[in-house]
Amino acid sequence: MTESPHYDDYDVIIIGTGAGGGTLAHRLAPTGRRVLLLERGGYLPRERDNWDSTAVFVKGKYRAPEFWYDKHGNSFPPEVNYYVGGNTKFYGAALFRLRPEDFGVLRHHDGVSPAWPLSYEDLEPYYTQAEHLYLVHGSHGEDPTEGVVSGQYRHPPVAHEPRIQQLSDDLEKQNLHPFHLPIGVNLVQDGDGRATHSSVCIRCDRVDGFPCLVRGKSDAQVICVEPALEHPNVDLVTHARVTRLETDAAGRSVTTVVAELADGTEARFSSHLVAVACGAVNTAALLLASAGDRHPDGLANSSGVVGRHYMRHNNMALMAVSKEPNDTRFQKTLALHDWYLGADDWEYPLGGIQMLGKSDAEQIHGEAPRWAGAVTPQMPFEVLAHHAVDFWLCGEDLPDPGNRVTLDRDGGIHLALDEGNNITALNRLRHKLQGMLGRLGMHEHHLLPHSLYLHKGMPIGATAHQAGTVRFGHDPATSALDVNCKAHDLDNLYVVDTSFFPSIGAVNPSLTAIANALRVGDHLAERLRG
Repeated sequence: MTESPHYDDYDVIIIGTGAGGGTLAHRLAPTGRRVLLLERGGYLPRERDNWDSTAVFVKGKYRAPEFWYDKHGNSFPPEVNYYVGGNTKFYGAALFRLRPEDFGVLRHHDGVSPAWPLSYEDLEPYYTQAEHLYLVHGSHGEDPTEGVVSGQYRHPPVAHEPRIQQLSDDLEKQNLHPFHLPIGVNLVQDGDGRATHSSVCIRCDRVDGFPCLVRGKSDAQVICVEPALEHPNVDLVTHARVTRLETDAAGRSVTTVVAELADGTEARFSSHLVAVACGAVNTAALLLASAGDRHPDGLANSSGVVGRHYMRHNNMALMAVSKEPNDTRFQKTLALHDWYLGADDWEYPLGGIQMLGKSDAEQIHGEAPRWAGAVTPQMPFEVLAHHAVDFWLCGEDLPDPGNRVTLDRDGGIHLALDEGNNITALNRLRHKLQGMLGRLGMHEHHLLPHSLYLHKGMPIGATAHQAGTVRFGHDPATSALDVNCKAHDLDNLYVVDTSFFPSIGAVNPSLTAIANALRVGDHLAERLRG
């Protein structure tokens, strides 16, 4: 039998090139240390279908061609994409900080959101660096729920188009505090908010859920991976699906990263340090698949928590119908957090509301079977598309040890999920929005579920905000990682995607993953210097 080729001259191997792995590579590139990025996918094809609603949303052209299994053994297609840049190729680039309260114990109607082993103040400098690195446009000080900041955004907020400006004004008339959504785009605006002739971003209607053909969205490939690869000490191997991690005889260090290459052959890589950033589900699956004599339950799993406490937010995509036409193209510019931590009629956190990318006729037609009977014959789908105003509601999904990732004997991924976890808060948030529609210039009885946006036929398929399966903490008995995201059980294994979250808050997790990757990157750079 021919031996697998072995590559062993690296200081750090990073598995995954998304918000966590790509950012970590960018942080380590200037150190001069040998860094290897392993990505199970290739580069996303640049083609017209990148911006085609039918291809992206209806047919799911770029979704990974794989199936996972729910707790009943039924298969489902997860919302995952394997490309350089990871899921940031398709994210909406809404880059929020967690609120300071999210780092402490928060009591919800259905349970408790636990405290983190570090505070908002510990992560705050890295939030600022992350915002600057990912070209976030916004205005600190508008959102009354945000924490203290050490630096303003370097880029002004993306200006509202007229219908969204009217929405903002109408919300303020309700004594609410709408604010400009923080979004990562390479945009230069003129005095009227339009993209200048030199701007990379063109303020189109394809930012949310689509890959960006003009490279105007701040995804990890554009912002971090490609600049990192300009350093001669950084390498990237694409189409390298890591299948397991092997340790030394004592079980204290990862010695080998085993990957299956595009041609089906196996390659073996080794380095001083290994950082896993495959996404919360696949990172847990890799650690579980790497079980051995010294780690019979999987790597980093002496506590038994690996794969457990899976979270994915309680999300709801909704389409309201404006009484006046909505000619907005770049709609993702507004958010509202007035009920993030509670309301006058509810003492528990509800979550946040933000705008989605603008619905188009193809998406509306794709939703038609789900909306049967919900719209009147006097409102054909073409009219709906012209009057659509799209909202995203986000509530906290509480960590539950029963929500977990496991593997079957063939390596298939099984995802157990209680889909009713803390759902009361999200329903109350929807009720808040529904109750305001008439005062916001919308038809009061049309708030339609925008399921197609979530790429899901059932709630378990919406895995875009996955987190929590390899949680960090001070106690090795109840966590897999220490405060630096190093495995308690191993000397050289780190996890730098959203797996480390002990709770998820109610905002998009990407900026926290990015900020943490910068923090861990500084720790690794110091360790390498030592």
